[in-house]
Amino acid sequence: MTVNNLSSPDGSFTLQRPGQLFPLTRQLSYRLTPIIYRLPISANQITALSMVTGLAGAGCFSQGDQFWEIIGAVFFVVCYTLDNCDGEIARLNNMSSEWGAHFDDLVDWLVDSAFFIGLGYGTWQAADEIYWFWFGLAAAAGATIDYIIDLVMNARAKKNTESKSRDEKAANVRKPEDLVDWLIYILHKLSRADFCFIVLGLAVFHLTWVLLPLAAVSAQAYWITDLFQKARGWQT
Repeated sequence: MTVNNLSSPDGSFTLQRPGQLFPLTRQLSYRLTPIIYRLPISANQITALSMVTGLAGAGCFSQGDQFWEIIGAVFFVVCYTLDNCDGEIARLNNMSSEWGAHFDDLVDWLVDSAFFIGLGYGTWQAADEIYWFWFGLAAAAGATIDYIIDLVMNARAKKNTESKSRDEKAANVRKPEDLVDWLIYILHKLSRADFCFIVLGLAVFHLTWVLLPLAAVSAQAYWITDLFQKARGWQT
């Protein structure tokens, strides 16, 4: 079975070669998913493995050493790639579930928060300046607020649409249209998809510390754009 022929039993999903370069994690998952598909492992187990590698990466960053930062960044690339693979495996096996989606969101929040806290702690230990740790906590707080917004808004959306047909729901899904929509999309979706490669590049040059003040501010912008995204009624 070749990658191009990898489809779900009912034909509702086919693993297709990405039509564009970005996100890079999609390029990796396209090649890794066929390998995982042949293994006796479920989508939720892949999500759990993504969580383990992500938390291991966060632990590496807490060491405050460049060598461990690079190792942690590699763990992060694996984590983000597996985060794509779990959904692809679920659809290939016709095993997508609401619980699995919630578990995936939980892992995303946990890994992101742990990363910033670990990076903040490691930079604090290396520079002997505690404000780096506070930057990390601020970034983690922003990620937590965004996670809570997603929980609340998704619960409301489910309540409002649970009586609608599939066609009605599809009609209500709106893609980015104007400049504001696209700015929100780029900040909220595309920047996160390949964040692991940004971390890896900075780790190679021992510059991951620059993420802390940026994230302390941008994490707040992230949840604000998420709130606007939900309010404007489009999905990606």
